Amino acid sequence: MIDPPGARGVRRIAIGLALLSLLSLAVTAWILATVSREQEILKQIIKHLPTSDLKIANELSGDLSLQSSLLALLVLNVMATAVAFVFVVRAYLSSEKSLADVKVLSSDILASMDSGVITTDENGVITSINTRGRSLLGWDPNGSNGESDNAVGSVGAPKPGIGGNIAEINRDHGMLAQICEESRLRAEPIRDRDYRVQRDGLVQTFRAGCTRLHNRGGQQIGQVIHVRDVTQKALMEERLRRMERYMGLGSLAAGLQHEIKNPLSALSLHIQLLCERLAKETGDAEVNESLDILNTEVKRIGSVLDGFRSYASINDIGRSPVDVNLLIEKLVRLLRPQAEGQKVQIRVQPSREMLGMIQADSVRLEQVFLNLAINAIASMPDGGVLCFVISGDDRGIQVDVVDTGKGIPAEIQPKIFDPYFTTRPDGTGMGLALCDKIIRQHNGNLDFQTSPQGTTFTVVLPVNEEV
Repeated sequence: MIDPPGARGVRRIAIGLALLSLLSLAVTAWILATVSREQEILKQIIKHLPTSDLKIANELSGDLSLQSSLLALLVLNVMATAVAFVFVVRAYLSSEKSLADVKVLSSDILASMDSGVITTDENGVITSINTRGRSLLGWDPNGSNGESDNAVGSVGAPKPGIGGNIAEINRDHGMLAQICEESRLRAEPIRDRDYRVQRDGLVQTFRAGCTRLHNRGGQQIGQVIHVRDVTQKALMEERLRRMERYMGLGSLAAGLQHEIKNPLSALSLHIQLLCERLAKETGDAEVNESLDILNTEVKRIGSVLDGFRSYASINDIGRSPVDVNLLIEKLVRLLRPQAEGQKVQIRVQPSREMLGMIQADSVRLEQVFLNLAINAIASMPDGGVLCFVISGDDRGIQVDVVDTGKGIPAEIQPKIFDPYFTTRPDGTGMGLALCDKIIRQHNGNLDFQTSPQGTTFTVVLPVNEEV
């Protein structure tokens, strides 16, 4: 590991002080040796001095002995100080190394997280952002902000890099600045705020939160923003919500069948008898028209009730060997006259690999693909291309129903699988709801992707036991 600059500086200082200590020790040893020699010389001189000068000579000898003791004490002090300094320097360098290891570990942890982590100061200026955060926000540190052409953002907006303000991120991620401001005003953390971003024609769901950033003294110094890509989780939650919409509706459907269907049948019978009687007694065209309207509306109510019963029914589906390729070919022959009338070309892209049969209800599967195809043709009133793309492997078969229409508006995308939701004046709103239910009865999935260039409905069916 490369030592940090602070540790290298301390190491240089320690080496310098160690050399200075050795030099001081050498000088002290030299002085001590000199004093020792002087004491020897003084002893020799004292032997030849007269008695009157012995007192001064003895005082001088005592001073030299005191200096010798002080020098010895100084040597011990220098050595002890040097040893203590060595231990202090070693402890400091060890602390520096531990701190560097902790910093590297924290950096590795942040870089390995699947969530984006962004920190800002009190003014909303970004102070750090991990690798995943750069990826989620579409920031390329090499100079390109990584935005796709289809991304909605302000032209020339600053990159979400260090030193930029969180409020200056492009509009797609404007939710981050909003939750930061809300967290600052409310002085409490914000959790699990979802927002959607359209990138490369696909809609991604992000979940963001914001908490306050404090230092060791407990003082607030900024905010921490965390962002996760929860697109797959959001899809699973949406599938669960779809399942909840018809769970328990079987008993309700049976009750409606009893309470509405039987009186409705009686009403239809009496309207028909009334039509026959009035047709003989009077030729009033207005009365006949009113009776025809009554009869038509009664039949429409009956069909709506039958659709609801089919949607709410929890009866098991029948299973038999089904060749998806032959099913699609049959469907194309059925749809071709209608498609040609609306200037829509139908194409089939079969799988490159040999696909086996699956255990499924062929009638209901045909109903699903027919409904998806009719919706696709209706989305291209000025003509276009309808394509069936078939693929698969040992685990399952996938059929993509692709159109070149204008796509599904964002405001109605969450509702398209809801019962009785339709944008067509002649629709009942049960088509896609029934398709979704039928595919789930086959333990499969029905999802879609949409953009202004068209919509793709994807049907995934698992391969069951061999037939």
